[in-house]
Amino acid sequence: MNRTKTRLAVLGILTMLMTALWAGTASAVTNFANAPQGAHYARGAAEPVCTVSGTTVTCTGTAIEGVGNTNATVELAVTSTISGQCRNPGSKSKVVEPFSRSITSTTTSELTSTRNGRLIVPAQTTTGTSTEEFLATFTCPNPNWTPEVTSNVLSYEYTLTFAGFDEPAIRVTG
Repeated sequence: MNRTKTRLAVLGILTMLMTALWAGTASAVTNFANAPQGAHYARGAAEPVCTVSGTTVTCTGTAIEGVGNTNATVELAVTSTISGQCRNPGSKSKVVEPFSRSITSTTTSELTSTRNGRLIVPAQTTTGTSTEEFLATFTCPNPNWTPEVTSNVLSYEYTLTFAGFDEPAIRVTG
């Protein structure tokens, strides 16, 4: 009986660690060297935070001051990487062809600084491709085969790039 409790405790701890690792995979980097000199987050504003709900990614808005009259582009790209297999439904129901496809949905907004050198960055939302949406348009090479999705992995990249700069000042990935 004690072994069973020990195993369950170890399994519970491993589950919590895996959840913490998965939840902590997002990373954010602000590099105001890729922005007009003097750029900084406005008082009470902070680096955007992105959250995932299903296939939808939402990133919070922010405000940046000290940008002069420099405009910026904010982009949120959500990629669904869908893997699976085509199955021959014959008597042995054999896997005949594996597949993997990446589909990216992107939202881009052009932002204009105010006359006081402040850039208001609104919240951004983009939705990736669900398994159901993918299966509605995907066909196996043979019309008699049946597609089966085995995974749908969502990733995203949020960037804010100032006009005249090659690299983003803000990048959030997950």
